[in-house]
Amino acid sequence: MREPETAPRRLSVRKTYKLYVGGAFPRSESARSYPVSDVSGAHLANAAQASRKDVRDAVVSARSAVAGWSARTGYNRGQILYRVAEMMEGRRDQFVSEVAASAGESPQEAGDTVSAAIDRWVHYAGWADKLTQVLGNPNEVAGPYYNQSAPEPVGVVGVVAPPEDPLLGLVSVLAPVITAGNTCVVVASERAPLPAVTLAEVLATSDLPGGVVNVLTGRAGELLAPLASHADVDALDLTGATTGGREEAVELERAAASTLTRVLRPGATPTDWHAAPGVARLRRFVETKTVWHPIGV
Repeated sequence: MREPETAPRRLSVRKTYKLYVGGAFPRSESARSYPVSDVSGAHLANAAQASRKDVRDAVVSARSAVAGWSARTGYNRGQILYRVAEMMEGRRDQFVSEVAASAGESPQEAGDTVSAAIDRWVHYAGWADKLTQVLGNPNEVAGPYYNQSAPEPVGVVGVVAPPEDPLLGLVSVLAPVITAGNTCVVVASERAPLPAVTLAEVLATSDLPGGVVNVLTGRAGELLAPLASHADVDALDLTGATTGGREEAVELERAAASTLTRVLRPGATPTDWHAAPGVARLRRFVETKTVWHPIGV
C-alpha cells in the first residue's frame, strides 16, 4: 500500500531588521543586533543595535534633506503624508499584529490603535498647507511699512519615541515634525521597535524623500546622549525619554543646552495619545520669521 505524501516542512525565516537612514536600510556599523520579545517574553525578531556612529550618520542624512523637504509646498508635503496613510492602511494587518504583540493589546484594541495612527497621518496631511495661515499673520504697524510673520522649520529634530505606545505615540510625535518641513532622527522604542521598523518600510515606499525621516533602533542609553549633544541637531523632542526617569531627561536637556538646541520636555503626566492632537506640536518645531517692507517702494 502506498504511503500518503506529506507536505515538506519549511524552515522559519528569522528576521533581523536593519536601520532606516537616508532612505536605505543599512546594517548598524557596529554589526550588533538584539532580540525583541512580546509582552510574554516570546522571541519575535532581532533588531539592529545602532551605535554612536549610526547616530552621526543619521544626523548627516537628515541635514542633507532639510533644504529639499522644507522647500516643498505645504500642499505637496500633505500629499506625501496622505500617501503614508494609504500605505499603512495596506499593511494594516501587520501593524495590528505587531501592536498586539508588543503592547499586549487585544486584536480589537490593537486595531483601534492602528486606526488612530493612520488617522493621525491624515490629520497632519490636512494641516500641511494651512500651517502658515494659522501660525503666521500680517502685523499692524504704526508707519509706512508692511509687516508679516510666517512660520519656518527649525531644521533637524531629534525625536525620542514614546516607549509605552510604539506606534500611535511614535506617529503622534513624528508627523508634526515633518509636516512643518523639518527632517528628523528618530530613536524607536527600545523594548518594542517593530512597529517603528515597519513604519520605516512604509515611509520608504510612500514618496517621502530619503533622509527626511531616519529611524534608529537599539539601546536608548547609548543613543540619546550623542543625539542630544550633536551640534547639527536644531531641536529635540524628549517626550519619550522617560525610561530612565526624570534625571535622565534633565541630563539630556543639559546636553542639548550645550549646543543651544531647542527642547520639548517630557510631560509631567502620561500623554493620552488617542486625544485630539491640536496644533501645539506643530508650533513647537517652527520658528517665526518676520519681514518688514516699506509701502509704496
